[in-house]
Amino acid sequence: MSPRNLGSLLVGATLLVPVPSQGQLPDGLDAYWAEVSRTVADGDFRGYASLYHPDAVLVSLASGTSVPIARALEGWEPGFVDVREGRAAAEVEFRFTRRLHDAASAHETGIFRYSLRPRGGEASVATVHFEALLVRVDGAWRMLMEYQKGPAPEEAWDAAGESTEAGRGAVGSGPAPRPEDTEVWEPVPRTVRPGRYAGPTSPPDDAIVLFDGSDLSEWVNVRDNTPAGWTVADGVVTVDKSVGDIQTRRRFRDYQLHLEWRVPEEITGEGQARGNSGLYLAFAGDPPGGYELQILDSYGNATYVNGMAGSVYKQHVPLANPARPPGSWQTYDVLWTAPRFNEEGVLESPARVTALFNGVVVQNDVVLKGRTLYRGVPVYRPHGEAPIMLQAHGDPSPPISFRNIWVRPLR
Repeated sequence: MSPRNLGSLLVGATLLVPVPSQGQLPDGLDAYWAEVSRTVADGDFRGYASLYHPDAVLVSLASGTSVPIARALEGWEPGFVDVREGRAAAEVEFRFTRRLHDAASAHETGIFRYSLRPRGGEASVATVHFEALLVRVDGAWRMLMEYQKGPAPEEAWDAAGESTEAGRGAVGSGPAPRPEDTEVWEPVPRTVRPGRYAGPTSPPDDAIVLFDGSDLSEWVNVRDNTPAGWTVADGVVTVDKSVGDIQTRRRFRDYQLHLEWRVPEEITGEGQARGNSGLYLAFAGDPPGGYELQILDSYGNATYVNGMAGSVYKQHVPLANPARPPGSWQTYDVLWTAPRFNEEGVLESPARVTALFNGVVVQNDVVLKGRTLYRGVPVYRPHGEAPIMLQAHGDPSPPISFRNIWVRPLR
């Protein structure tokens, strides 16, 4: 949601939700809006764009226009870059006044208040009536139409807030959590020199080969299930950040996984902006998306330790740091036990993971607290079998590469 007269930049959010007008909300609907908040707060343009249906439209009563969302996103992307690189900050707060839905569609009506503050400048504020039509696609909510109806007077904004303050279903009220709230910097895992890399590991004869160097037929684009679109050459696949994340066509529950990845020798940047990617062990689609084993250049590159290579991102610090230098191939070998939920969607057993990084155990049968979140604490939401996802991170450093990916489902 972004009014054009403010440069269409969305960042940071508080979500205030009065009582739904049609009984219990369907699963994942509030989480969808929370993910909108997260992506704009982080300047995560690709994540934000993925929350729209590919055929979505933006309707603006003020300008008398209706345009494909792809065209609107082109105009919004520079604003996200400004946020990601620290040149601007903003906030958006939602208050819903009417919510109509069934299990597969939702019509949301309300007001959003948006403020944009360039670094060192004054904030601009707009309060806007809006409607949104959402549909559930492959289990995930996606916006099909965004209708910006026009400015909302202060009285309307206050009235919507009074309904929420009366205790009628407030969700996520208060200041948005900060990323640094969940960063852990000490103690730093000890550095371990891994054994000599002997070359690619051949898959067992019962493995499903997800990438053998020839093509990406086992993968699709996360946003719209079209062909994956990353670059394959010389037996290696390289991330194309303009294309976005990719996921497996097949879905898995428990498995053994092998994957090899390489940060380019000419890597630039520092901290989280240096060779960043992620292996999502189960990507459920609806926000927050899944469970991330972090990929990053961690050879002499300081960052928070629950965000270094081999970490279960923002949950478990690796037991050691066996990273090789940039330009070297690194290996992950993973044993994944998916979470289990009962018929009512209640968690019965949490996810567990064991991970070896360059042959060194960095996660030893750890229990996950929920799906990965950049801001806030992990949460579980029910799902069944799920794809494996590889992340096209939005950091400005050169893209990383992968090869020799295979999986053995455990029955």
